[in-house]
Order: sequence, then structure tokens, then C-alpha cells
Amino acid sequence: MAFEKILTRYKDIPNYTGTIDEYIAHGGYQALPKALRELQPAQLIEEVKKSELRGRGGAGFPCGVKWGFIPKDSSKPKYLVCNSDESEPGTFKDRMLIEEEPHQLIEGIVISSYAIGCHLAFIYCRGEFVHGARVLQRALADAYARGYLGKNILGSGFDLDVYVHRGAGAYICGEETGLLESLEGKRGQPRMKPPFPAISGLYRCPTVVNNVETLCNIPHIVIRGAEWYAGIGPSKSTGPRIFSVSGHVERPGNYELPMSITLRELIFEDAGGISNGRRLKAVIPGGSSAPVLTEQHLDVTMDFESLGAAGTMGGSGGVIVMDDTVCMVRVGEIVSRFYHHESCGQCTQCREGTAWLHKILHRIERGQGRKEDLDLLLDMCDNMKGKTICVLSDAAAMPIESYLKYFREEFEAHVRERACPFEGKGAS
Repeated sequence: MAFEKILTRYKDIPNYTGTIDEYIAHGGYQALPKALRELQPAQLIEEVKKSELRGRGGAGFPCGVKWGFIPKDSSKPKYLVCNSDESEPGTFKDRMLIEEEPHQLIEGIVISSYAIGCHLAFIYCRGEFVHGARVLQRALADAYARGYLGKNILGSGFDLDVYVHRGAGAYICGEETGLLESLEGKRGQPRMKPPFPAISGLYRCPTVVNNVETLCNIPHIVIRGAEWYAGIGPSKSTGPRIFSVSGHVERPGNYELPMSITLRELIFEDAGGISNGRRLKAVIPGGSSAPVLTEQHLDVTMDFESLGAAGTMGGSGGVIVMDDTVCMVRVGEIVSRFYHHESCGQCTQCREGTAWLHKILHRIERGQGRKEDLDLLLDMCDNMKGKTICVLSDAAAMPIESYLKYFREEFEAHVRERACPFEGKGAS
């Protein structure tokens, strides 16, 4: 089936500004009345399951399955929370969606809330997204005024209120339970699981947390059907995905493509190839927490399964491209510094591990490293993975392991030469 852009289709319309009138004029808010009038909540959940839509925030968990975990017989209120924290370095697609297509997100939220029996939803917006938060507030006001939010939406008897909650710019609040703690007014520290949010989430009530891009897919699935959506891309990684491409490419930006596309096509065709005629050295395919890939992986397709088989992950879809001037020890130092700064400190392995990773990588980069530091780094990474409440510790360890796996000679050169061999040679 030929691929047709759906999420960002309005960007190609001259002078399109994302207002409610323009959204309606170009097909917006058609899925909502269809969902409310023609589909029961259980049918809607089943349709999303059949589409095989997977979460676009990082974990790639099946969206319909997550909805189905919400207990049907609970006497507690149910909540839907849109995760618009987008804190993974190298990722900038959710920001684009909320700033340029807010009503697509709102329509997805209303339909999703109807499916799970939710009457109060929140958009948890990253604190730095000042403009995006303003855009969302205006869009919500317009949606209320037109009857797409509030009491008795479109005469269906379904009620829903939606609020924007501004975060304070903490990476850990991108983790769904840390986000819920923050939304409740507490320190953003992840919770032990189980229980999972579907059983005990916001205010200890059944809660679904979905990413912005995930929810933006929902109106299109409702309008065009699960089979249409499942026909885009490979099996188990269906539908289009927005890849945020940055780094040493000629045309950085967001690219919405089927996940059957190869890394080579994404970098050299869509993004225009490596800038300044340089050679590709490394690429991070799913945000800074994803293990790095090299030239040998260029023909890997960008679906969840293929990236996993290659030893990395699709993550948040942030594709960071690095040319042959880049020092991978320096990359490791920067990445580890970020995770050390963003660790909430709740778990010893993460709190201490991220600090020591950065400390050791810093001294290697400054020419003060020791040969035994390389194996020490790997030992530390092993002790950090799978042993903490959330996966921030894993996110810090996995990239460093991959840098050592593919570029160990650079680490050894730093130790041997007592200096960075890229210093003063145009290194990034």
C-alpha cells in the first residue's frame, strides 16, 4: 500500500496555521463524531488493537492493549494523561505537533478518553515549551467553544474536561510514574511497579498515559480504519513514525515515514546525506539513551524489531547523526553528564553510577584515564542495568557500552596518548 502522510499533512497547505477553522476545513474533527455515535468504547479499543499502533514515546508498547488494562468495573474515576514532556535529547517531534497541529492532538485525546471511560484528562507539557503551552491553551478554549470539549460533547452525552499542566523541565518526568507524581504536586520520582498506572495511576486511580504522537494517530485510525493503518510499514511496527533527524546532515528536521525505511534512506535521501561531504561515523537511532550504530548498520530498517535485533532501540525516534570528526569519548562524557544531572537520586545504582560514569569519562577525555578504566566502565554499566525503579539507569549505561563496543580504540588512544586525539582537528 502506498504510504500517505497523515500526521503532518497540513504542513504542506499554504498559509496553514493550525486554527480550529482550518483544521475543520481540511478534515479535522470528523473522527470524533464517528467515534461517539457509531462505536462503543469496547469497539474503539478493539479497533486500536487491530491497528497494532505502538506507543511513540519510547517503550513501543501496544496502545490498544494498554487501554484494555483499564478495569471496567472500577468505581474510581479514570484519567487520561498526555505525556508532552519530550525530554529525550535529540527528539523534537512532539513539540512540532503541539505547536503546529494542536487540534489533532485534542481530537485524539477526546476519542481516547471516550474509549477508556475518562471524563478528566491532562496534557503534561514540558516546562520549556512556553509557546506550545500557549498554543494548547488557545486551542482548548476554541474546542470548548465549538462543543468538542465540555458537557454533552456533540450531543453524545459524553463529558470531558482537559487541562494543560506545565512541568518544570525534569527528564525524569518523562517516565510515566514520575510524571504522575509531578502532576499530583509531588517531587517527580518514579514509583515502584506493580501496580501499574492502569490500575493505580493518577491519584491512585486507573490511568492511561500516552505520548503526543501516539494520540495524534487515533483520529486517522478511526476515520480510515485499523486495516488501513496496519497496512503501512512492517508487521508489528505499523503506521508511520516521525523521525527527528539532527546532527551532521544537510537537512535536519522531522520526517514522517513508514518504519520499513532503512537508516541509509533516512539519512542519505530524506535528510540529504552527511554535511560538508564528510563520512558517517555513528548514528544514535532513538534518542540519546539508545545504543549507537555505525556504517555497518545502514541497511537496518527503522522498525522496533529490526533495531532491537541490531542491538539498539527505536526509542523516541530521535536520530542523531555524527560524522568522522566526532570524538566518541567526548560524546560519552556529554551523555553521561546529562544523565548524572537528571537522575532523581532515588536508586543507589543510578545516583552513584551516573556520577561515576561521568567522572571516569571526563578524566579519560582530559588525558588522565587509565587502561583499567575501560573495563571498569563496562562493569559499572552492568551493575546499573535492570536493577532500579525506572530505566534511567539503563538509559545512562547502554549508550556507554555501545561506544566501547564499536569505538574502543578511541578510548584506548585517549589513555595511551594522554590526550584527546581529536583535539584541535575539527572535532565536535
